[in-house]
Amino acid sequence: MIPWISGVCLPQEFPQQRVGSSLYLQFKRQITFLVSRYLLTLTQLCGCDTQTQALSSLLFSEATEPFNPCDLWRGVLSASSKKWQPNAAATLVGSLPHEDRRRALDLVFKEMVEIPVWPQLAPYTPEQMMVQFNEGLPGLVRKDTRNLFVTSDPSFESELLKFYEEYLAASAGELPLEQTRFRFGDETGRTFFAFLDRLEQLRSLPAAVKGQITGPFTLLAGLTDENDKLALYDPRLRDVVVKALALKAQWQVERLVHYGLPTIIFIDEPALAGFGSSAFISVSAEDITTMLDEVVNHIHKAGGLAGTHVCANTDWSLFFSGSLDVINFDAYGYFERFALYRQDLVSFIERDGLVAWGIVPTLDVDNLKQENPESLVSRWRQQVERLVDNDLSLQTIFRQAIITPSCGCGTLPEALAERVISTTREISEQIRQEFTS
Repeated sequence: MIPWISGVCLPQEFPQQRVGSSLYLQFKRQITFLVSRYLLTLTQLCGCDTQTQALSSLLFSEATEPFNPCDLWRGVLSASSKKWQPNAAATLVGSLPHEDRRRALDLVFKEMVEIPVWPQLAPYTPEQMMVQFNEGLPGLVRKDTRNLFVTSDPSFESELLKFYEEYLAASAGELPLEQTRFRFGDETGRTFFAFLDRLEQLRSLPAAVKGQITGPFTLLAGLTDENDKLALYDPRLRDVVVKALALKAQWQVERLVHYGLPTIIFIDEPALAGFGSSAFISVSAEDITTMLDEVVNHIHKAGGLAGTHVCANTDWSLFFSGSLDVINFDAYGYFERFALYRQDLVSFIERDGLVAWGIVPTLDVDNLKQENPESLVSRWRQQVERLVDNDLSLQTIFRQAIITPSCGCGTLPEALAERVISTTREISEQIRQEFTS
């Protein structure tokens, strides 16, 4: 909403050499102070007491060195986002089957008015879930029809060194993420950049925006080295993939928060449906939460809300006890198992956590065809009423609810995917009408 702030954050864009360093620093201090006073007013309006105190301390201290108002703005945005209540607004998980990029974006902005999401278009290989976030990973090559790490190549160690040098520079703020391997390329980001262009053209902004990234466990469980060993079990590859995803998520948030809206990033972890099985018997809950937390921390660092999506059953305690802001589950198919964690859910909601209810079936075409908005609203209402008690009200569940499909729509025919989208919107509208009338 105030894009000119970014100019203050980038003093190298100001012609320092023309005015002299003394005048330049004076200019920087004055602009920093004015912008920060503006941010202080915003925090007071948002009711963010902690941020207000921190800003006041910085503004009225004896310090002579200027501070970066963009860092403060991200903190303000993050704090206000955590207080945001979606009130059963609708959004999508991510993938769509459309080849026509314009058509897909038309659907998103027409139907997902409150929380538009940039879609991953499954017909395009660079946008597929197990490909889109692989760019820049050291040692990763494409052989035949699959991507794999070649760690035995003599060049792998030097690639690894270059990766960490770039990672450390970007993490320290010495290198803008926009200039690194952690941004989307032209092909992997084609729909994302088109989505940003559409946002620029909107006459009225939505309530929030949403993006997504493949989760570290899922990506590591889907990639192997040249010996068919899962990347998950190579400490070097695990660390590289987690750090790459963390900065890719941060870069995405930095592009989306430009619009001054709550920005949600779903960490998509469908492979966690297999957590605890014999295939992953040596992977601990601590391993999972450590990987997730690293990605979540970078989303928060950029001012975003971090969510996770699992389209089957899993150990939900992995998420309730962590630092996630949103949990998205398949409410259509797995509510009974999710409800076993009711006390954890209550504690999560008390911490302002949001629950994204995947109530529209996408994994079974027959289920989708037999349901309609009315039947699914009734199903959702029955579910939430089972959770209501003295420690959790119906209104609280509504205020902190998001409505989604149970999973992505990338494998569905276009007509059915569009039915999922419109059904999701209609469910949201009906629930909101009921609770706000």
